Amino acid sequence: MADRVTVIGWDGSPLTDAARSALSAATLVAGAAHHLALPEVPPTAERIRLGSVALAARRIAAHRGTAVVLADGDPGFFGVVRTLRAPEFGLEVEVVPAVSSVAAAFARAGMPWDDAQVVVAHKRTLRRAVNVCRAHGKVAVLTAPGAGPAELGLLLEGVPRTFVVCEELGTEREQVSIVTSDKAADHTWRDPNVVIVIGGGGNAENSGWIAGRDPGAGPRGWIQPAEAYGGGLGEGETDLLRAAQLARLGPRIGDLVWDIGCGSGAFATEAARAGAAVIAVDRDPEACARTESAARRFGVRPQVVQGSAPHILENLPEPDVVRVGGGGAAVVSAVADRRPQRIVTHAATRDAAELIGRDLGEHGYRVECALLQSLALDTRAWTEKERSVVFLLSGVLPERAP
Repeated sequence: MADRVTVIGWDGSPLTDAARSALSAATLVAGAAHHLALPEVPPTAERIRLGSVALAARRIAAHRGTAVVLADGDPGFFGVVRTLRAPEFGLEVEVVPAVSSVAAAFARAGMPWDDAQVVVAHKRTLRRAVNVCRAHGKVAVLTAPGAGPAELGLLLEGVPRTFVVCEELGTEREQVSIVTSDKAADHTWRDPNVVIVIGGGGNAENSGWIAGRDPGAGPRGWIQPAEAYGGGLGEGETDLLRAAQLARLGPRIGDLVWDIGCGSGAFATEAARAGAAVIAVDRDPEACARTESAARRFGVRPQVVQGSAPHILENLPEPDVVRVGGGGAAVVSAVADRRPQRIVTHAATRDAAELIGRDLGEHGYRVECALLQSLALDTRAWTEKERSVVFLLSGVLPERAP
């Protein structure tokens, strides 16, 4: 194993004395091409071009001498330190950090970033990164080839956002561009780059005490009473049914939720409050308007689409979990064809529940059904005020269940 491994972050500014000292003693230096071209790299040191960090870590582990790894920005923030410290390599590292590329990007934009979400986009995580950009008002995206500003813009179709694209930060070729998301795909962007994605409206997510999304923003409770949505909720939107549907789906940051037959917007709003991206669908323009109003009231940003299911679903991006609030068995079947991880819906009769349950089972879902009965009491006289009976159905793909 290497006698000593030092990881040095570089942000384009002159190296610190600690970094220079470590480099001068190095017998092996690993980094990108622009790192290895630095004049401080000893000419006699073995050089490794960083492609796969895991392969480099194996070479370093087998090296007898002093190793240095050069990386852009803060190597402990979504950087190489995590891989180098993995148990299979047995490396103990010293870190000399620099300003992270995210901090540098926000500095160039002149914006605070304690209220920003930070995500990494590569080919495996691009869809989830896009979902965070759908759901949140300020997101920094650390990109990769094939998952850059152009791809982000294409996948955000129908969700207008502003991009601040910071290319090659800390180098002589550094450039900062501000474009709308629909224009990002028309340009060829240089790697590496960081994209700050800004959503419409105010960002009411952070009250200044915790980084990222404030988990305490808005009123307490996973669900809100009907009065919070102006009353008049449909039969499939009762408080307890919504609570059960949310519990079965478990929407979370990085997910895309479809709410089909969004009605008052209560479920769509509450799924968005959990941090998920939401597409709310309804054929009734008044329902769409109610959903947009409810979302604004609670400071969330679902995408609202007017149209009739199942036809309107064909061009929507792939969902992770889906609530079917209207449309019956035909819509549930069309949703199951898209293979989301989880589906919830409800039925008023046992026959309707059996029909939906059989179809979900034929699509390969593990089906659960429960009869939910609720009785609201007037606590002044402890008399019956409202009764609700409904069948709650849920389907889970076993091979994709967490």
